Amino acid sequence: MMIEGSLTVIAVTVAFCWSRLGSTHFSRIECAFARLAHRRGLAVAAVGVTALLLRLALLPLCPIPKPFIHDDFSFLLAADTFASGRLTNPTPAMWMHFESFHITMKPTYMSMYFPAQGIVLAAGKVLAGHPWYGVLSVTAMMCAAICWMLQAWLPANWALLGGMLAVLRLGLFSYWINTYAGGGSVAALGGALVLGAFPRFMRVARFRDSMLLATGLIILATSRPYEGLLLSLPVAAVLGRWLFVGKNRPPTTVLLRRTVPALALVLTAGLCMAHYNDRAFGSPLIQPYKINRATYAVAPYWVWQSPRPEPTYRYKVFRDFYVDGELPYVTRLHTLSGFFSETLFKPLTLVQFFAGIALLPPLIMLPRVLIDRRTRFLVICGLVYTAGMLVEIFLFPHYLAPFIAAFYALGLQAMRHLRLWRPGGQPVGVGLVRLTVTLCIALAAMRAYAEPLHLKLAVWPTLTWYGARDFGTARAQVEAGLEQVPGRQLVIVRYSLNHDPLDEWVYNAADIDSSKVIWAREMDPANDLTLINYYKDRKVWLVQPDIRPAEVSPYKMSGQESPALR
Repeated sequence: MMIEGSLTVIAVTVAFCWSRLGSTHFSRIECAFARLAHRRGLAVAAVGVTALLLRLALLPLCPIPKPFIHDDFSFLLAADTFASGRLTNPTPAMWMHFESFHITMKPTYMSMYFPAQGIVLAAGKVLAGHPWYGVLSVTAMMCAAICWMLQAWLPANWALLGGMLAVLRLGLFSYWINTYAGGGSVAALGGALVLGAFPRFMRVARFRDSMLLATGLIILATSRPYEGLLLSLPVAAVLGRWLFVGKNRPPTTVLLRRTVPALALVLTAGLCMAHYNDRAFGSPLIQPYKINRATYAVAPYWVWQSPRPEPTYRYKVFRDFYVDGELPYVTRLHTLSGFFSETLFKPLTLVQFFAGIALLPPLIMLPRVLIDRRTRFLVICGLVYTAGMLVEIFLFPHYLAPFIAAFYALGLQAMRHLRLWRPGGQPVGVGLVRLTVTLCIALAAMRAYAEPLHLKLAVWPTLTWYGARDFGTARAQVEAGLEQVPGRQLVIVRYSLNHDPLDEWVYNAADIDSSKVIWAREMDPANDLTLINYYKDRKVWLVQPDIRPAEVSPYKMSGQESPALR
């Protein structure tokens, strides 16, 4: 981050002092870029293929990520379930030993999240042999969809630039591509489809655009429904007004032929979602995360809500996470000073994730963008989205994913205004735009070689920008070793009193009883003996993650050898 900030300052200085530096070379590149941009279909495909091939090329330096946070394992459970042809799994007989974060155990054993990300991971697992390839594919589709959306709002060359910037900022090193969690790419894809199809449909009323709009709405509803609703409300308002009183709308019969199939698609998806909720969570009307949060969480989701009564936790690590971890943040947010400080901090964090420091200079033109007729609707969408975000307790970058295409459109419009800026008659704006793009490319190359160059990545926003936290490595190594041991294994995990609740080890596949390695929590001797007797055909191990390196040893109870080891 210090390097990025320093290089940004240098770029601004060069733009002011030597604004024509490299002008001839930049002009040639821009001409070639424009020729590709005006072949709109090819430009969209080029963005998607670039995202795909660049990330694959980086695998020797940034290999396929290991799951390391709670959400990773929760979504991977959903992926394993869907890939097995099931909507959910029955509650395991020994379920209290298998309780874990962001996973429901009753009425069924399943991820607490909406299903879109799990479906993407399942597709990667079934079609390509690994869930991460689903993340890779949908991220490439997201970048292509952002380019396609921008073509509906901006000139073609700026749309192509926006797609390529999305590749550099989101498609290579962000946690959207380097974890299995969050579903940022999925929700961003849905938002880009909605914002790209909506103006096209109003101009031409094509069947294709109505179906793409419906597809985007379905993706939002099955990934981030609340944030998707915030984006969809302004779209629905403008579209509804146009359908009823618009001067240029086609005849009613034409509209019906081109919208009824899309509405039928949305209705079908809604019925499928209701069926999924009924199978997994016991009611077609209950939202997926409700049961899990009601069972374990104390902190509410909305700023006007009070904390819930503390439940009785079977394990200290759960209380550490939900009470000692989440609750102090809510308590601070419920104070006047805490609310204002966090309200200021949230947008700064989001800007850092999506734009970094390198893309900040064009934002000096933001006042012009706010009054620009071309992007007025997107500004309104942003205001609605901001109001909706202010009432949520927690805020992470993937919460903003449905709006990311609009965010890029506003940023690119700021760059268009900046390019026309000529203080003192000098093309300072042109030089600054060119150097900003060059800097983004250079930073991506530098980040790729961060480890060989011995560049230390900051802890924050490492988790949300680079996805480089190292929690998952030790667990993956232990599991790989146990997979090589003959026979089937039962692992009982014992944490120390000061264990970090983010470093969770107890996660299992969808079909626990058929797994080669089962991970379980240590409870009390009586319950542990019941667990061991239930899995009497397995070799039982004790894993203590808080000993460095993690200690793996045969499990013994009350000074005697475990029955499974006799």
